[in-house]
Amino acid sequence: MKKLLSLAAHLGVTVHVAHLPEPFRGFYDHERRRVVYDFRLTPIERACVLAHELGHAFYGHQGRDDPDAEAAADAFAAAALVDPTRFAELESLGLSDEALAEELGVTMKLLRVFVTNHLTRVRGVTYTRPRLGRGHYQHALRWAS
Repeated sequence: MKKLLSLAAHLGVTVHVAHLPEPFRGFYDHERRRVVYDFRLTPIERACVLAHELGHAFYGHQGRDDPDAEAAADAFAAAALVDPTRFAELESLGLSDEALAEELGVTMKLLRVFVTNHLTRVRGVTYTRPRLGRGHYQHALRWAS
């Protein structure tokens, strides 16, 4: 959570906790540069909601109900919360998706977003964080075929 609060400060966003009406879990107010999340969330839900809302702040999203903005905020949250090295270590143990999510401290939804948006699987190797140039892939994990 400290990492997320530091990121919020870096983005110039304040973070607030409140009792929000169902079904709201959190929101980003672009005009006031603030994130509000629900008081009743579990620690994992708090981190995931805060990271998602910070994704909206990072991209400057101002509207509501935009599927592309929601997908971008989810991808931002997954990248912010899931350590690729830790993911590779845990995946190599053969843990279930539920156990992976719990160990990584994310919801199942954000685990799926991480796998979909931040992994590339090629011929028995999982790559994360692709980049151009030397050392094209920062992390790689081989799994049994």
